[in-house]
Amino acid sequence: MNEIILYIIRFLLGDHVPPDTDRLIAYTSDAASFRSCKLVIVPSGFFDENIYNTAGSIPALPLRQMDGVPILFGRPQIERNGDTLVVYADIVASACFLLSRYEEIVRRNVRDIHGRFPGRESLPFRAGFISRPVVDEYGRLLRKWLVQSGAQVPEPPQSLRHVYLTHDVDAPFACRSWRNVARGLKEGKSIAGLLRAKFGKPENDPYYTFPRILEKDASVRETLGEDRCSIYLFLKAKGRARQDKPRYDPGSRDIRQLYRLLDLHGGKTGLHASYAAGQKPSLIAAEKERLEKASEQEITANRHHFLASREPEDMAALEKVGITDDFTMGYADTAGFRLGTSRPVRWINASTRTLSHLVLHPLTVMDSTLSESKYMGLSAGEAQEYCFRLTEEAKKAHGELTLLWHNTSVIEGAGYHRELYNRILDKIKTL
Repeated sequence: MNEIILYIIRFLLGDHVPPDTDRLIAYTSDAASFRSCKLVIVPSGFFDENIYNTAGSIPALPLRQMDGVPILFGRPQIERNGDTLVVYADIVASACFLLSRYEEIVRRNVRDIHGRFPGRESLPFRAGFISRPVVDEYGRLLRKWLVQSGAQVPEPPQSLRHVYLTHDVDAPFACRSWRNVARGLKEGKSIAGLLRAKFGKPENDPYYTFPRILEKDASVRETLGEDRCSIYLFLKAKGRARQDKPRYDPGSRDIRQLYRLLDLHGGKTGLHASYAAGQKPSLIAAEKERLEKASEQEITANRHHFLASREPEDMAALEKVGITDDFTMGYADTAGFRLGTSRPVRWINASTRTLSHLVLHPLTVMDSTLSESKYMGLSAGEAQEYCFRLTEEAKKAHGELTLLWHNTSVIEGAGYHRELYNRILDKIKTL
């Protein structure tokens, strides 16, 4: 557990803070060692063997606050011990709880119909701070306490460190297969029209909105620079579950054309691990191998279909097959900061208390989360206001902004998502 605690303290400080600053901080209840550090954070007992991984370790609401920031463990109290500042607000345990999705592991009996932990069940949602990266706020508190204790600690720049413009390719085409034709015939569509759609250019298919989306993405990348903006398409490679339909061949002629289009705009291909793989993580290896063979690329990024990364076993399977970056970490039913942070974080396995090298990128917002009545059900104006608020929070923390917009959400007549996406990208260009 010591490795995780040290990692969390360093994460809270931020990578812009000199490494030797860590030695100024102690996480201990041993009063004899207080005077050897500038700042002491007193453990609350969360990591104790008789408390950790029990139902009693889940914080009760309402939460206490420290300078307006909700504290999950400890108490909002600071005192002086000589030249040392002693803090009883346990921001280390509080950060661990959020970064590791601890409650999702302890409360394994709480799942929706897809086996996912619902965002509305999460402590950040119930406590009213799902739209705030509270762990990043803990970092600001930590740096402020160090300054109060006489240390010189800089604040990070208030700008987005990176923007990820991502698109899950669930249904690349409306009618490019014989199965699509058969379905169209059942719906009463003309055989002539269906055949034109099947054998015509992909650009004539209503779902094939990628040229327009990627051109807009590329304009943001050009404005921010390649080092601050990345474009990803996450493609399926198989999937045996009903929810994995429509299935498509990642090596087909049409999809190969999509790879070329993506490459033209400086984008990357990621694995969209199937719904079935979310249920049975051992399937991830074959799906990754199939996508690598079809795309002729090394695949190191993933996002689970349906955002159905359910348990620690999913993360372990990703790391085992060489996935280095995962972009699944958002709730389907509510947009915000599932990990409590806007910054990329190494996966902390709350079950085994180990620290992985797999990097989790917080998913800030998904298009359907905003509009679907079973989720947030926001109007166009409400959705824009909420997205802009999340963007500002990420900027304030020098964090990442990750957007997930489907190609099918920007077709004609699909609602407000095309215009909303354009407005968000226009705002990003000014940050």
